[in-house]
Amino acid sequence: MIYPWHLYFMASIYIFAGIMHFIRPKMYLRIMPRYLPNPKLLVILSGIAEIFLGIGLCFPETKNLAISGIIAMLVVFLIVHYYMLTSKKAGAGIPVWILLLRIPLQFGLMYWAFWYFQL
Repeated sequence: MIYPWHLYFMASIYIFAGIMHFIRPKMYLRIMPRYLPNPKLLVILSGIAEIFLGIGLCFPETKNLAISGIIAMLVVFLIVHYYMLTSKKAGAGIPVWILLLRIPLQFGLMYWAFWYFQL
C-alpha cells in the first residue's frame, strides 16, 4: 500500500531523530533527567525506538502499532520537556518561551500521529 507522502515524511523525521541519538549522544544526555536510571542506556533505547517506530510507519502490518508507540513515546518525552524547563543545564540556554512552546508542539505531534490511524 502506498501511503501519503506526509506519513513517509513523519517516518523520516523519527528515523533521523533516532539516528541523531547515536551521532550526538551528549546532546541527548544533557536533557535526560538525572533522576532516571542509566541515562546512556535510555538515550540508546530511545534512539532505537525512534528508528524502529519510524520504519514501522511505512508498512501496513506495523503502521498502527508504530503510531501507538510514537504516541506513547511522545507522552514519556514530556518528562524531558519538563526537565528542560526546570533545569538550567538541561535548558541549554534555550529561551523559556521556546521550551514552553515545545509542550503544545508535543501534543500536536501526538495528534499528527493519531490522525494516521484512519488510513
